[in-house]
Amino acid sequence: MPRYNKGFRSENRLPMSTPAHPTPRARLLSTAEALATLLASATPITDTELVPTLDALGRVLGADVVSELDVPPTNTSMMDGYAVRVADLLQGDRRLPISQRVPAGHRPEPLAAGTAARIFTGAPIPPGADAVVMQEQTETDGDAVAILHTPKAGEWITAQGADIRRSAVILPAGTRLSPQALGLAASIGAARLEVVRRLKVAVFFTGDELTMPGEPLQPGGIYNSNRFTLRALLTRLNCDVTDLGIVPDRLDATCDALAAAAREHDLILTSGGVSVGEEDHVKPAVQSQGRLALWQIAMKPGKPLAFGAVRRGVGAGAGASGRGEAHFIGLPGNPVSSFVTFLLFVRPFLLRLAGVRDVEPRAISLRADFTQAKADRRNEFLRARVNAAGGLELFPNQSSAVLTSTVWGDGLIDNPPNHAISAGETVRFLPFSELLG
Repeated sequence: MPRYNKGFRSENRLPMSTPAHPTPRARLLSTAEALATLLASATPITDTELVPTLDALGRVLGADVVSELDVPPTNTSMMDGYAVRVADLLQGDRRLPISQRVPAGHRPEPLAAGTAARIFTGAPIPPGADAVVMQEQTETDGDAVAILHTPKAGEWITAQGADIRRSAVILPAGTRLSPQALGLAASIGAARLEVVRRLKVAVFFTGDELTMPGEPLQPGGIYNSNRFTLRALLTRLNCDVTDLGIVPDRLDATCDALAAAAREHDLILTSGGVSVGEEDHVKPAVQSQGRLALWQIAMKPGKPLAFGAVRRGVGAGAGASGRGEAHFIGLPGNPVSSFVTFLLFVRPFLLRLAGVRDVEPRAISLRADFTQAKADRRNEFLRARVNAAGGLELFPNQSSAVLTSTVWGDGLIDNPPNHAISAGETVRFLPFSELLG
């Protein structure tokens, strides 16, 4: 039953079309509040698998990588030159006989007193030697070498364990594996790594106007660019993607797609249908199949972003995270809005779901080489690129339908609400290299 103010007589109510006290519009969440809401709901999954280190690029570690050896495993030479005993050079003849030759990968003999060992970069230091003299500071004469420089103990020697100590955690759980991280794991002999299983993401697209490239474009139709952009972004994040295609603009069809997607997936990602039009069925469909935690954000582009969950039916697969529901994120249909909201919200959400701790991109401060006199009440994300002078140029058309701007640009300017930008001021810039990595 509706509630009325105390003492207000129901027969005196005004018609529904003209309420006595109009309901105030709900405050839009800031981008920071919205991201905090998403990340708070992203309980990391715990299922892991072993994969070859060679195949682990971009995966997230499910367990610490601990070294079982020192790296390097022994003292090694940093230079091509001669291994010597420093004491031999402080007295007597500085012309030393060459007693052995030590290439990398070979085990040396102990260095005899009063001799030098020819040694190469990366080779183990002979027992007894305590310095290396680079070959540019020597002169060879047959089977002997004249040492032209008096080294200090330890000179040009990489000490055992200088890089990694035995029992050290070299890569903690939650690390997203970069090429250099794979090399580090390989340096301790790790042939396989325990990683979090791939996140299962179902994606579908709403809109009767959507047409796939290669098909005839009907009057009023548009090609479905979001399908290609979003699938590629999910692939870069190593997700296991199920593409449910284009869903008709009907509530029943949208509900059926959500129910099918929820069964085996960690996240349902949609594009379009989350606004307030009569043909926007995603929001009511999610509300009928689950719940919405937030809808609409004070940002431009990308205001109509929805986040919530969809209940799983009986017999849902155990491989997906959470027992009773699948996460849901509904992106706007405009291509730039879809792209930007994925980078700012879906990417960090998926990374946190996979166990990555630090998911926010690193911003840099750069000079604005343009003026934008009109401020917007929302947090703007402006497509821009770095010019030859190290400043930022703004793409002239910031419409959410102009996908060209995302290819032309190097990243996004994070412009606060109600802030006009003057040429020469410093702005916060989010490079695509941070947002796409």
